[in-house]
Amino acid sequence: MSKCRKDSVNVDLDDILRELGPWGAFKYRNYCLIILPIIFSAIYNGQYVFNAGKPNYRCLVPECESSPPMWTPEEWGQWALPGGDLNSCERRVPVNSTCKENSFLNSTQQCTSWVYETNNTIVAEFDLACQEWRRTLVGSIHSAGLFTALLFIGFISDTVGRRHTFIITATLPAVAGLVRAYSTSYSMYVALEYFEALFASGAYTTGYILALEMVDLDKRVIAGNGMSMCFATGQMLLAILAWMFPYWRTLTKVLYVPSFFFIFYYLFLVESVRWLLSKGKKMEAARIIFKAAAVNGRQLSEETIRQLTTDSQTSQKNVKKQELGKGRLRRLLWLEVLQSRILMTRLVICSFWFISVTFIYYGLSINSVTLAGNMYINYGLTAVVEIPGYIISIMTLDRFGRKHSIITAFFVCGVALIAMPFTTTREAVQLGLSLIGKFASSMAISGIYVYSLEMFPTDSRHGLLAICCLSGRLGLLLAPYSPLLMRVSPSLPYLVFGVLAWCAGALMLFTPETLRAPLPDTVAQSEQLAASPTPRPLAKHSKIFRTA
Repeated sequence: MSKCRKDSVNVDLDDILRELGPWGAFKYRNYCLIILPIIFSAIYNGQYVFNAGKPNYRCLVPECESSPPMWTPEEWGQWALPGGDLNSCERRVPVNSTCKENSFLNSTQQCTSWVYETNNTIVAEFDLACQEWRRTLVGSIHSAGLFTALLFIGFISDTVGRRHTFIITATLPAVAGLVRAYSTSYSMYVALEYFEALFASGAYTTGYILALEMVDLDKRVIAGNGMSMCFATGQMLLAILAWMFPYWRTLTKVLYVPSFFFIFYYLFLVESVRWLLSKGKKMEAARIIFKAAAVNGRQLSEETIRQLTTDSQTSQKNVKKQELGKGRLRRLLWLEVLQSRILMTRLVICSFWFISVTFIYYGLSINSVTLAGNMYINYGLTAVVEIPGYIISIMTLDRFGRKHSIITAFFVCGVALIAMPFTTTREAVQLGLSLIGKFASSMAISGIYVYSLEMFPTDSRHGLLAICCLSGRLGLLLAPYSPLLMRVSPSLPYLVFGVLAWCAGALMLFTPETLRAPLPDTVAQSEQLAASPTPRPLAKHSKIFRTA
């Protein structure tokens, strides 16, 4: 729909955006302001991978240790530790207090104290050795905070505005993060991890919406993928900073203190004009538009000036009346959606896509630090390969179609990850296959957002996509636990990732192609997409209402 509530506020925003120019200095400035918190959002979303990373540790053997204990034992390690394994959670049972080969039995016992190779992570700080579930719980607690915020952040953004929500969610993590740097216990750390994620969750989603609402329709794909590339840039920056500041308390301070400066965005960042018009605040919207025209050196047409300066005292009342009418209609529409077997099937499939691709995407990032080689370089590379994935996704979706592009991405991802268990002796090949999997999953996740939007009717599109995204948070909750699968087999996480990718790709055989098909406005039009794989004119009538 090209009008922004034209009936209520008499403003055609899309035409005005074209008059202001495709970009211009005003849009560039605001877009760049949004980019910085997006980068920090990526940093905060992945910091626990390093702060709660798994260091090398071994059992403390009091009968043989030097003072202070050294990580690498002397020859006594061969008879005091089972098979000389430094990463075992057990030690041989001592028969006396001496440190001789005949002082230990062949039987073993659980360790009660440990020696850590480094003290850089909370595992050493809070003595979490051999408690892998508590270490991985940190990531799931972080995901739970993101999940909780998703339930209400949209309502807050729609109610108080994009600008306020964006600035607050970009600034508040600094408080929780800085306090977390002084945690005195594991419980305090995970509690603050939850609240930091709860506060920070809205920065990306609100910033994404704010950026897309201020650009022309034909620039939204580029602007949206620009946000995704900035998120990948944040992950690369995290790897660099974690390498420079390996100790978790220092790293946390370095990462979170800069966010305090986002409070000054109140002096520079403007509210979404589209949101202001939707709330009947035309005078404030007009002020921003006139300012944008002046900054860009553009002259607005007389018709635009008339639209912006016409008395709008009753516009807010009209908006409220329209909202009441639309609320009743929306309830009827949702009833029709729930009664549609085709749309309900698509919703289930879409939810599985989001769960799978989110689990794979974050699981590969988390497990990259366990691959052979430098963990900081590995994590950074998994972020670097996302950028060409987003670029190729843009190129292929419109050329080869949604289904072919996304199915290919899932297939390549599955092949690469299922092949990893067969290359255990070639570390470079394993890393390469992992990067191919991350590249393909980035292509898939980028395409799925576009494809899912095109399968659902207009008035329920945002709600149905929100359900799919909410389901995807399940994959985000489970991803931090994927390293636990390595206790069964080091290759098991990648086999699970690969099988899920193939299953997700196979489910696309049951959904329609949407390339060059008009966006469906009604339930009937959405259902008709399934009637033929080739785009054709859609029916103009629904059971409930007629399209404009």
